[in-house]
Amino acid sequence: MPDADSLLCPSCALEHPLDERFCGSCGMPLVYAGTERVEPLRDSAHEWARKIDPEFAKGDLVRVAGGRNQAEAELIQNLLIEEGIPSILRRSAGFDVPDMLAAGPRDVLVPQSGGEAALDVLREEGLGPQEAPYRPPRRRDPLILLAAIVACALVAALLAWLLVQGADPGLAARYRAWGQHGAAAIEGIRDPAPARAGRGRAPWQRLQGG
Repeated sequence: MPDADSLLCPSCALEHPLDERFCGSCGMPLVYAGTERVEPLRDSAHEWARKIDPEFAKGDLVRVAGGRNQAEAELIQNLLIEEGIPSILRRSAGFDVPDMLAAGPRDVLVPQSGGEAALDVLREEGLGPQEAPYRPPRRRDPLILLAAIVACALVAALLAWLLVQGADPGLAARYRAWGQHGAAAIEGIRDPAPARAGRGRAPWQRLQGG
């Protein structure tokens, strides 16, 4: 039984002489032994640990939810711990940068054994993961793609023709004349006999062929 004139640590209950002011073991301020013992202070970690159900604390960590910010993720954490499910928060992938240390989304992870129970709790609170509606993949018809390519080519050709017409209205006519002369020259190269036979004759003789 501690002496009434001695000092006592309210946390670890160690007795100290009167000339001491703080506990040499835990650093707590000392009180007189005759006074009512002060209940040891408990931080949030102790209170958190007391609520954990060991059955939900087994296995690897799995993601069960996410918060848009730290406050929302902590709200989910508090809901889970009230059901005995421990959890930790982690910055979501892509947001673990210095600018997002105090902001950005958070992932809520729980041990694998508590995963199903955690999802049940979140669904009851309307915070569970929502399944996205099924959307069939879009089918791209090759004929539609080919038609689009042809249409683009026609538009490009039309624009080029308009540019040529606007730059020189007589340029297109000259191109056609050059094309006709070129075709006649090619025909003469392939069959030079008629050209030689017609040299030195009058036009009506060439038409009569004699």
